[in-house]
Amino acid sequence: MRPPHLILRQIAAAETVRTHGFVRAVGSGMVRASGPATRLGQLCRIEAAEPVTAEVVAVDGDGVTMVPLDRATEVRLGARVEAGPDDAFPVGDKFAGRAVDALGRPIDGGASIGRDAASTAAAGLAPPLDRVSPASALATGVRAIDGLLTLGVGQRVGIFAASGVGKTSLVEQLAAQVRCDRAIVCLIGERGREVTAFWESLPTGSAGARATLVAATSDESPAMRARAADQALALAEFWRDRGEHVLLLLDSATRLAMALREIGLAAGAPPTVRAYTPNVFTALPRLVERCGALRSGGAITAVMTVLTETDDGDDPVAEVMKSLLDGHILLGRGLAERGHFPAIDVVRSISRQSSRLVTPDHADAMRSAAALLADYDENRIMIESGFYRPGSSPRIDRAIAARDRLDAFLRQPADESVPMDETRDGLRRLLDAVDG
Repeated sequence: MRPPHLILRQIAAAETVRTHGFVRAVGSGMVRASGPATRLGQLCRIEAAEPVTAEVVAVDGDGVTMVPLDRATEVRLGARVEAGPDDAFPVGDKFAGRAVDALGRPIDGGASIGRDAASTAAAGLAPPLDRVSPASALATGVRAIDGLLTLGVGQRVGIFAASGVGKTSLVEQLAAQVRCDRAIVCLIGERGREVTAFWESLPTGSAGARATLVAATSDESPAMRARAADQALALAEFWRDRGEHVLLLLDSATRLAMALREIGLAAGAPPTVRAYTPNVFTALPRLVERCGALRSGGAITAVMTVLTETDDGDDPVAEVMKSLLDGHILLGRGLAERGHFPAIDVVRSISRQSSRLVTPDHADAMRSAAALLADYDENRIMIESGFYRPGSSPRIDRAIAARDRLDAFLRQPADESVPMDETRDGLRRLLDAVDG
């Protein structure tokens, strides 16, 4: 039997009547409707004085549950709900040098970015064997990172910190200093003034043309905050698939998890650990795995901040992100209170790719410096209280001799960028001076 003609197949697949439903319930951040027949993640339009766009977060035999992207104060019972608009994430070269919201709409006061300049969202994750480990070191210009926690092009790393220890300042420094083809900054749940300040801190001119800002502020709906991450990833994947190196700075994964929790609760999902819903722990691994380097060329180097509940960083989101990422950089409140910036706690931080990205000589220097810092911290109370008697332990004596030099080496102004070669040589000279 011959298959149907192409035209007949197209007629059979055509949607000649747009399915619809009607609003049955309106809650805080949630709309329940009898239809339309649709899928998870689909955008729908709810009839109102100003039509409201909402994302489908749950589907069952009785209808759909949606989370509005904008304020739904005008939605009334019985309002008509239709599938649409297009839920693809717009991408394209015209997004370079622009600041946009989670739907790809400009927020920088510039001209609209038309759909003809965009394409559909990325198709999804690359096959596991197409994802490769970083093959070259990434120069950040920050001595504490390049010298002791060397990162690679295509690595996924987290900056873990409680509030008020310089997390945003470090992200701004990386955005300005890391060499890459494209830089995408994704701000989720930030205050509006901080979005403005970050945008103004990015380089201008030809250097600024490589940067794109995607932002969803704290007053926006959870659906918009969650979509901001997908919009930023769609842009990053678009440029990576063309063989470019993309730096993705996402601030913060914790606020993304909070938005996903709000969506999960609205969908009726049960709260689990610390009231986080299961969809949070499904979305975070996918977020991380969409980044990285591809065998065919191109890489997304991802730096994701994680706002921890305490300085110990033992909350569920922090623990999950540590297990997923290729390294974690912990910022210490004690360092920040002493005016030591960037407040990177080198002893508690790790880059799982560093040993294979640096020379053997550099690797030895990294281990020696980390051991000196660890020895001092282990004996800090005894040393600083005066109970330690010099000469009692050569190992502790060496840690004391190196402490001030290492402290000065790891301090760095936010506007200073140090070449990696200079950092490596400086670390080696410091250790030689301690041994001499």
